[in-house]
Amino acid sequence: MPVPDDLTAAAPAGPDATAKPTVSVIVPVHNTRDYLDRCLDSVFGQTLDQHRIEVIAVDDGSTDGSAERLADHARRHPNLTVLRQEASGGAGKPRNTGLDRATGDYVFFLDSDDRLGPEALDRLTRMADRCASDIVYGRIVGADGRAAPVDLRTTSDKVSVFDSPVYWSLAAYKLFRRSFLETHRLRFVEGRLLAEDLPFGIAALLRADVVSVLADHDCYYLHGREDNSNASRQDIDWCEYLDYIGTVLEDVEAQVPPGAQRDKLMVRHFHGEILMPFGAAYLARDLAGRQRMAAAARPLVERYCTDRVRAALPPGLRLRAHCLRAGLDDALTTVVRADTEGQPDPPHLADDGRVYAGYPYFRDPERALPDACYDLTDRVVVHQRLIRRCWAGGVLHLRGTAALPPLGADTVEIVLQRSGAAHRVPARYADGAWQAAVDPATAADGEPLTDGTWGLKIAVTAHGEAGPAGPALRREAWLVPEEGAGDEEFAPRIVGRGPAGPSVAALFLSVPHGHLHLDLDRDGARRPLGDDLRGTADRTRSGRAALAARLTLPGCPVDAELGLVLHDATRSVALRTTVERGAGDHYTVRSLLRSGPPGTWQVVLRVTAGPFRRELPVRAADGRTPLTLTVPGARRSMNPLRRPRG
Repeated sequence: MPVPDDLTAAAPAGPDATAKPTVSVIVPVHNTRDYLDRCLDSVFGQTLDQHRIEVIAVDDGSTDGSAERLADHARRHPNLTVLRQEASGGAGKPRNTGLDRATGDYVFFLDSDDRLGPEALDRLTRMADRCASDIVYGRIVGADGRAAPVDLRTTSDKVSVFDSPVYWSLAAYKLFRRSFLETHRLRFVEGRLLAEDLPFGIAALLRADVVSVLADHDCYYLHGREDNSNASRQDIDWCEYLDYIGTVLEDVEAQVPPGAQRDKLMVRHFHGEILMPFGAAYLARDLAGRQRMAAAARPLVERYCTDRVRAALPPGLRLRAHCLRAGLDDALTTVVRADTEGQPDPPHLADDGRVYAGYPYFRDPERALPDACYDLTDRVVVHQRLIRRCWAGGVLHLRGTAALPPLGADTVEIVLQRSGAAHRVPARYADGAWQAAVDPATAADGEPLTDGTWGLKIAVTAHGEAGPAGPALRREAWLVPEEGAGDEEFAPRIVGRGPAGPSVAALFLSVPHGHLHLDLDRDGARRPLGDDLRGTADRTRSGRAALAARLTLPGCPVDAELGLVLHDATRSVALRTTVERGAGDHYTVRSLLRSGPPGTWQVVLRVTAGPFRRELPVRAADGRTPLTLTVPGARRSMNPLRRPRG
């Protein structure tokens, strides 16, 4: 049965067929029958109303039954339009065909072997409406062995190309305002299998007024194919490809003046396009073929690889760029082989205190490759996890893992830092794991920590072959608890500080980065104790007023005194109080009184431990109303209790 070129008329009309859609989803299709159901079902399963979604699938000369599969979907889904055209050799022309046909306020380009997260279109279009976005990036997730091009972690209403990772993903799969594309007449390069979306993505990012990022929802699933037939994995004429990349970078050069901002963009292109072919594809060529590839890339390196760009590249790419510029084809082949057919030797800490990658020819007098090509000192950072934190006896116990890849580690310290002061607490370290105990009574080099907010960092040191007598590399990083950790250790508590006397201590996480901090507050004003302190007031059969209160009081010393106190505007009355100490730092306090000075009194709990003294307000069961006690005058009948209103 022949398949018509345009299945719009064949699809049944929906109830809102004449309404303008919110978003047009354009799906270029070429021999992806095995993935079409997964792709299209992810669109038809969106939480956004289907009447607001226009789906345009453009079959680019498929020969595997994709056209028939599309026709079947069109018969069942009235918002799907299927167009057919001759095979064009890439996704560019079918995307342009779909874009010319689109009528939605927004356009989303979905590859036919990928899929959308179920809430993607609803969330993306709502963000675009709210922020007046020209482009919205959704979080991308790699699947089936294919990695996401960039890890979008922070949702932002508006970002810059030069201070965010968005330029590292120039592929088409994102949301665009259609009027923005039409105003700038943005279209894809046609007839190319690879990088056809590069000029489109670059021009869109450099011309957009508002680029937004939605990072708190998995919007796009980028799938690898079982037969490795994704366009990015197919054989390419790399010399022609590099010539094409040269024309693309000429456009970048024309739009962005020379300097730091252009160099930031060029770093991405050296990673993604210029040096990418110099791997297995390069080694697969014979000597003449490798020489032609090097000759095609050399002008790009000479023109765009500034000192700033070169310094931003990892050693493996830095060496490739140097060898290309210098015409060292044999050294280039050896470096590529070290990465592709095995692994370079482990990096090492040299006598000059710098860390150098273990690529061939380091300080080889016959090659004279610069040390700077191998230097990765500035790239060595702490890799660490804070696995556990707990208080015991007024001491904060921390446990985690840490290393300085690829050097490992020899010693670990916890650093407490504030206002220019820093104190180091040694940790026990073995086999990548560490434990440390931070005692506020001794953490300041044997002395008590002073009041204030202390940031907690981890410092990791690695030594070279000479051991502690030789050079060492030290790095610090903020301690960040793992996600999902409980918050019971964040409750304010009483800790001892030796001669300095007890203080209120509380752990908290900084906003927005979640760095761990310790707040010591002798006055208890910033993070007060007794947040869960609740009380009741009842009358016994004998006419006495019975006060009872319960709270959690972490770290309360065993010799501390807890007593209920009545306050009015000018007076205080301490009550005889009984205390029950329960498990888990839970306390119950009770007082009975037959009579007292007439008036309305506020009930507080006084905590005394040596020089430490706090008065904590007792609240009624609702947690908002202060607990009060009314004692009548002598002329009234004995009714010592008035329940709080509200």
